[in-house]
Amino acid sequence: MVEVVVARLGLDSTSDSFVVMLRERQGTRVLPIWIGRPEAESIAMELNHVPRERPMTHDLCATMLRALGGTLERVVVTRMQQRTFFAELHLQSVTGPQIIDARPSDSIAMALRCQAPVFVAETLLAEPDNAPDEPPATSQMTAEQLKAYLANLRPEDFGKFMP
Repeated sequence: MVEVVVARLGLDSTSDSFVVMLRERQGTRVLPIWIGRPEAESIAMELNHVPRERPMTHDLCATMLRALGGTLERVVVTRMQQRTFFAELHLQSVTGPQIIDARPSDSIAMALRCQAPVFVAETLLAEPDNAPDEPPATSQMTAEQLKAYLANLRPEDFGKFMP
């Protein structure tokens, strides 16, 4: 597993879908994951420290977790299967460790609120030569090459976008 950070959150204008870019903490490889609008807004609000009068869903989940004596230890994006990414929430609860299946977008939103690290399976960050179904190493591209590459992407290239 490789620790990553949220490097960028943006809108893919070709598909009108949001993309969260995860970048390895101690490197330059990235993993783009297409996500829904509510999750993108939730991540953006937390990244930008936007105050909220009432708790949003991810705020509520984080508050409930803490109120029940639990902590979010880490988030792990484990695999991609049939063009859909899978993630896990690794929790510590009063009954012991728990692993909960979750969408990467929700997992990232929770990790930000709980100050928990995010990890990605090494194979998801592999170079194209080692993983033919993965995107090219965008960190090795010039700005113009990256712009051209992103202009031709479709959400289904990296994961199933479910509105």
